[in-house]
Amino acid sequence: MGERRTLAVAAIFTATAVVAWLLDAPIGSAVGAGLAAGTLLWLATIPELDSPRPRPVEPAAPPSDLETPSLRAAELIAAIDDPMMIIDGQRIAFANTAAEAIFGEERLKGDFRLALRHPAAADMLASPFTDPPSSPIELVGIGAPDKRWLMSVHKLPDGVRLVRLRDRTDTWAAERMRVDFVANASHELRTPLATLLGFIETLSDASAGADEAIRQRFLGIMLAEAKRMQQLVDDLMSLSRIEADRFSTPQTPIALAPVIEEVANVIRSGQRDEGGRIALDIGDVADVRADRVQIAQLLHNLIGNAIKYGRPGTPIRVALEPVNGKVRLQVTDQGEGIAPEHLPRLTERFYRVDAGRSRAVGGTGLGLAIVKHIVERHRATFGITSKLGEGTVVTVTFPPANPT
Repeated sequence: MGERRTLAVAAIFTATAVVAWLLDAPIGSAVGAGLAAGTLLWLATIPELDSPRPRPVEPAAPPSDLETPSLRAAELIAAIDDPMMIIDGQRIAFANTAAEAIFGEERLKGDFRLALRHPAAADMLASPFTDPPSSPIELVGIGAPDKRWLMSVHKLPDGVRLVRLRDRTDTWAAERMRVDFVANASHELRTPLATLLGFIETLSDASAGADEAIRQRFLGIMLAEAKRMQQLVDDLMSLSRIEADRFSTPQTPIALAPVIEEVANVIRSGQRDEGGRIALDIGDVADVRADRVQIAQLLHNLIGNAIKYGRPGTPIRVALEPVNGKVRLQVTDQGEGIAPEHLPRLTERFYRVDAGRSRAVGGTGLGLAIVKHIVERHRATFGITSKLGEGTVVTVTFPPANPT
């Protein structure tokens, strides 16, 4: 900076002296004027060149609480649907909204053992950390008796632990249903197969096969068991097809009345003794968007069940009527009725109120499961009401094809 100031003063001195001399000023006056101008410039430039003005320092913005790592992590954890807790020592330092919904705020304000009242959870949190971390454990009964959770613990700095619970109830239920289905299907198929094999071995004996009466009786039983096995396989295949189409809603408008009349006539012709019990009560209703083949299968199952489980000689009423802008189908029998505790499970695969009676009348245990899936595919509603000693009413309500 000093060098630049010196050059500037010398330039001003020289310029001023030259100008004064050119104006015919004496040489002494010219030199004096140059010295005066250079001195004034020297004094005027001292603050700018030697001491640069300090720039104003802007006050630093106070750190936002939202930028602190702890609060940001808490916000992220709070937004997760799984119950999560941060545990410091034995104290619950933070719990997200999902955890509060399960345990309640009061139980999350102290020792973690007050919230996680489960021996396996307490042992896992009390044990030292391992590398790699210990595997998640399954907890049953937290929040509700039938709830199943998978609990995992993650190590954080300073000995803090992050506990996460993942709801496995639906997965467990689906797995149990799959296992039960395979077991039940195997059992249902094994029984008629064992019967067939036993009678085939008996008929292979020359002495038994020679008796015409025994042979005809055994062949009749074998034919019945083979038909039962065929019906079971047909129902399993039908259920599989319906489940594969469950996301494809039918779009073709059809009239239900002709389908009901057609199914009723088929059943009447096939069961001359019992077919006369079917009484139709068909009103004027709107068309519905439906799969005609599946609707016919639904009616076969419902009317067939009413004939099987209704008291002999009592009427089976099939009613079709408009209700609140929708189309309601009802099948009513006058049987022994069903106890209330069985009603929620009637649509489960292979579930039977009376297994012995169901097999005796030719039931596979899949009829109402098929009906339920057909109803769901058609976006309809399904309900069963029953009174012991009076009978059962099955109701299916369809949305109209063109709602007004």
